[in-house]
Amino acid sequence: MAELPLVLLHAFPVDARMWNPVREPLAARRRLITPDQRGLGRTPLPDSEHEPSLDLAAKDVLAMLDKLELDRVVLGGCSMGGYVTMAVLRAAPERVGGLILVDTKATADDEEARNNRLTVAERAEREASTGWLAEAMMPKLLGEQTREGRPDIVETVRDLAESQRPEGIAWAQRAMAARPDSTRLLRETDVPALVIVGEQDSLTPPDAARELAESMPAAEFSMLPRAGHLTPLEVPELVSAEILGWLERHGD
Repeated sequence: MAELPLVLLHAFPVDARMWNPVREPLAARRRLITPDQRGLGRTPLPDSEHEPSLDLAAKDVLAMLDKLELDRVVLGGCSMGGYVTMAVLRAAPERVGGLILVDTKATADDEEARNNRLTVAERAEREASTGWLAEAMMPKLLGEQTREGRPDIVETVRDLAESQRPEGIAWAQRAMAARPDSTRLLRETDVPALVIVGEQDSLTPPDAARELAESMPAAEFSMLPRAGHLTPLEVPELVSAEILGWLERHGD
């Protein structure tokens, strides 16, 4: 893993700017690539006759690696970015030399979660707006300490979410609703892995993240204080330290 570039995939409903707080320390040690995923940030939603699927998002990542002439990378993602990371691993395991899973999970949505995603997708399209989404999701995205004591981060997340296009929000929600369970995939993956979770993450609770790490053959687990679901924004110094320490232990 010593010289492999680091590719980090962002969460929903934000874009690659969520990695800005960790960009400088990580890029000082490793080539860092943080793309916007299809329909979000600066990446348009391509015309397609296919149903929304994270497999298509994985193909985007693989096409990017081909364009950059990168055979193998350390691949990671936060929340939805973790789901896409698993889809890449499923499609092309030979391209993944290490995994960083941040505030994410291997299980598929249950019926309630799936229906909630589809409801959000329909509302985004119907209202042609996403201004309501940030406020609705904020209690789930950020930990209590962040929401009460860090108005700058709250405003950053709100701005990121409100800048997304409704069609991109709808596509991502439908793609996540259709994702398969990846538990077995990760259990059978023997590349080095790092699982990070915020202590106050209600969407991917620490106990579930710990179980995920323990189910993998070569994974380390780290729970970070003072953070919820968006740890790279909430405690970037801790996330950077964990990733850099893990890279060093594995040959950096």
